[in-house]
Amino acid sequence: MSRIGVKPIEIPAGVEVKISDNNFAEVKGPKGTLTEQLPRDMQIDINDNVIEVKRPTENKKHKSLHGLTRTLISNMVVGVTEGYAKKLEIVGVGYRAKKEGKKLVMNLGFSHQVIMEDPDGIETAVEGQNKITVSGINKQQVGNYAAVIRDWRKPEPYKGKGIKYENEYIRRKAGKTGK
Repeated sequence: MSRIGVKPIEIPAGVEVKISDNNFAEVKGPKGTLTEQLPRDMQIDINDNVIEVKRPTENKKHKSLHGLTRTLISNMVVGVTEGYAKKLEIVGVGYRAKKEGKKLVMNLGFSHQVIMEDPDGIETAVEGQNKITVSGINKQQVGNYAAVIRDWRKPEPYKGKGIKYENEYIRRKAGKTGK
């Protein structure tokens, strides 16, 4: 049995979950609404504010979809109640970020500024000049946008300069040694 797939999902107060034909899920909560097409093979039951995901057979495909389906629903419920956030740090002399309306403007050592506009449903906030917080209700979109920002200047192993996640450890290397 799937250790994750068999866990029931509690629906908090103020959250409305609808599973329509072909497992199309719609979750409404205080922070917004999320919709997603879930795998059609899985059986999703809602009873007394508890969601349970069951698989029809024990074949490999259904086993792999069991935990995935449960996690997707759980992420939607958490997203509309609490939301998700990723924190990034900019490390380096002259590297900084600022917010101009819905645009994130970063100086990352290029000859030009890097300007990124926040996609729908995602917000960025800048604390000081070197901390960026990406937040939203969709876990996948938040993680993807944080990765896109990080890709502009990944941390390098010699001085540790670049954009890194808040709790990311950069393994440092020794530089050249002279004779």
